[in-house]
Amino acid sequence: MSQAAETPPSPPPTGQRVPAAAPVVLDTNIVLDLLLFQDPATLPLRAALDTQRLQWLATTPMRDELARVLTYPYIVKSMRHHQCSAAAVLAGFDAQVLITAVAPRASAICKDADDQKFIDLAVVHQALLLSKDKAVLCMKKRLLALSVKALTAIE
Repeated sequence: MSQAAETPPSPPPTGQRVPAAAPVVLDTNIVLDLLLFQDPATLPLRAALDTQRLQWLATTPMRDELARVLTYPYIVKSMRHHQCSAAAVLAGFDAQVLITAVAPRASAICKDADDQKFIDLAVVHQALLLSKDKAVLCMKKRLLALSVKALTAIE
């Protein structure tokens, strides 16, 4: 018995807008949790990305940082344990992220210069910022004043 080919979804009726995906910026630790460690705390994030409720934004320097972190000995060991390669993690990144221009420096300055690029991008796009970094999370109030919500995970 053959199954009928699936028809593509119909466009929304005239006059209705399809809601745009909300922008989200992920720091490198969250990316590792999502793409390597399969942390259960990232399941809501995975679902939001898969259903396009969130659009993951990143820059080339963010990808470069991820590539560098994937060479750290303890991460290499974790990749072996999870039977995953750096190439697979980077392919997962590339498949899901929208690469954007490097953002100008935000008025909220992070104590950790390595984290500034995530803050800058989140501020320019008024994006949700997911991070586990204490230097970022201690800035929650300052970031909220710039229309950026900083969290460790989405609910």
